[in-house]
Amino acid sequence: MEDVLAGLDYWRNLEAKQQPSWPDMAAVREASAELASFPPLVFAGEVDQLRDRLAAAARGEAFLLMGGDCAETFAGATAEQIRNRVKTVLQMAVVLTYGASMPVIKVGRMAGQFAKPRSNDFETRNGVTLPAYRGDIVNGYDFTPESREANPRRLVQGYHTASSTLNLIRAFTQGGFADLRQVHEWNKGFTENPANARYNRLAKEIDRAVHFMIACGADLGEMTRTEFFVSHEALLMDYERPMTRIDSRTGTAYNTSSHFLWVGERTRDLDGAHVDFLSRVRNPIGVKLGPTTTGDDALRLIDKLDPDREPGRLTFITRMGADKIRDALPPVLKAVHDSGATPLWVTDPMHGNGITTPTGYKTRRFDDVMDELKGFFAAHREVGTFPGGIHVELTGDDVTECLGGSENIDEASLATRYESLCDPRLNHMQSLELAFQVTEELTR
Repeated sequence: MEDVLAGLDYWRNLEAKQQPSWPDMAAVREASAELASFPPLVFAGEVDQLRDRLAAAARGEAFLLMGGDCAETFAGATAEQIRNRVKTVLQMAVVLTYGASMPVIKVGRMAGQFAKPRSNDFETRNGVTLPAYRGDIVNGYDFTPESREANPRRLVQGYHTASSTLNLIRAFTQGGFADLRQVHEWNKGFTENPANARYNRLAKEIDRAVHFMIACGADLGEMTRTEFFVSHEALLMDYERPMTRIDSRTGTAYNTSSHFLWVGERTRDLDGAHVDFLSRVRNPIGVKLGPTTTGDDALRLIDKLDPDREPGRLTFITRMGADKIRDALPPVLKAVHDSGATPLWVTDPMHGNGITTPTGYKTRRFDDVMDELKGFFAAHREVGTFPGGIHVELTGDDVTECLGGSENIDEASLATRYESLCDPRLNHMQSLELAFQVTEELTR
């Protein structure tokens, strides 16, 4: 066990990018000690279960749906907003399950997605320069010196907010809210909108399938609950390390802050702190891959994070941009395929397609998101590999942050209800439309 613990702290010898400038390191150590004494947020058995599910997806026997906020906020952890996000993921999953004709693994970007990487350490407004907003677990969004100062007590607040979020997720997904029949009725409301008429045929097919299962005496108890896992970017080391525990059964380390953790494009350096730390925990790990990724980059990441080539251990999340993915992804897929490795391949069609409007709003075009998604499927068809899932930033609310979709949100509409503190998210209706279009790709 001493060797495992020593290994978990080796990252301290390496460069840890995207960390806050804490003003009081004694306060950081105190907060981290508190976190280390708290109960785990997730359990080793749940993590192992998710890894088994992801292994099935890597073999082409399941499909991963991962979605949620760009950056969760403490104020946004209300019962209504959590319920709406869970509801949206459940609605998408029903459509995808039918379209893929296989299980859909439901994972929320929830209960821990509080920290965000930043392109710049500082932000300037009207001649005033302050530290950048790095997520509620670090500092506040208000543009004042007091708000923007990194506050270690927010680490503890992040834990408690994640805990209450998980409690609600478990209640919703195990207590009848996830009833397949109810979720299907929600989707019928979407397809009855004339703007979404093209999806009505598929909705009717799902309706017949649901009624067929009921008529055959399917286990209604199983239809009222579902598995639901959580994930976030493992960015803030002063939160992730104290939440990592040694499992008494196996003597191995599990990060108990989340079932699934990923490392971003900015922090996936092979010799960096984040990759080293994640290589030493048993959780399923994701890695974001941008358009400059080479086949050699991917193979070296596999050697570091998945040396035993264990299905379900490693997920590559591509974020290459609609205009680049058809050229950039196939060589990477082929290199990995030819090596014999079997990571799970997932697309993030959001992060490579950001634009800023003349009025200053960060946004994305729904058509660009869909174009990258279609490019992802096309690349896999070209190479003969399995497109195993989608990773999207979404909300269950009727925000106006991404352009287009069946609602035809235009630039003038963005100001109507733009609520994200970081990147723009698909709203409820756009998320469902995306699920129906993914199903069309899956059934080609």
